[in-house]
Amino acid sequence: PSAVGYQPTLATEMGELQERIASTKKGSITSVQAVYVPADDLTDPAPATTFSHLDATTVLSRQISEMGIYPAVDPLDSTSRILDPNIVGNEHYAVAKTVQETLQKYKDLQDIIAILGMDELSDEDKLVVQRARKIQRFLSQPFFVAETFTGTPGKYVPLKETIRGFKMIVDGELDDLPEQAFYMVGDINDAIEKAKKMQE
Repeated sequence: PSAVGYQPTLATEMGELQERIASTKKGSITSVQAVYVPADDLTDPAPATTFSHLDATTVLSRQISEMGIYPAVDPLDSTSRILDPNIVGNEHYAVAKTVQETLQKYKDLQDIIAILGMDELSDEDKLVVQRARKIQRFLSQPFFVAETFTGTPGKYVPLKETIRGFKMIVDGELDDLPEQAFYMVGDINDAIEKAKKMQE
């Protein structure tokens, strides 16, 4: 039987197509696949069947876009098989996982915040919320191609600096900085400088 109007052979046909995208002695193919997600439902048969074949998925979120954070990539729904300590190293892996855990805790707390408000949270949970909101803003990126629209000059940030910045946030070293200081900046030093200017 078909699922939600899709042909019953969807998984088989998708598998046959994806198996053809492979490296051979004569060359290799790297595919970048854009998948429409009906009603933002990642469990829909089309994206669910496709995702199982991909090495990495970048999920764009309407909610993140509504917050004015670009690129509007959802770090909780996005995945990569390369995020492995044997490939990226222990520090990169540990920081990435801690960032995801912090964002997930914040997501879990949002219902409580909506009903009871921030004041009813424990001090520990308040810290989680503050750090998660800083992480969300630090994930925004000033792109060179978007300079005309944002009025913010684009910046290149080395991977090491990105990891260092997120590590400082999750370790609580920047708890005294306002969350807006992390929005549309390059590396963590830019965020610290922006915070100083905001205090002037």
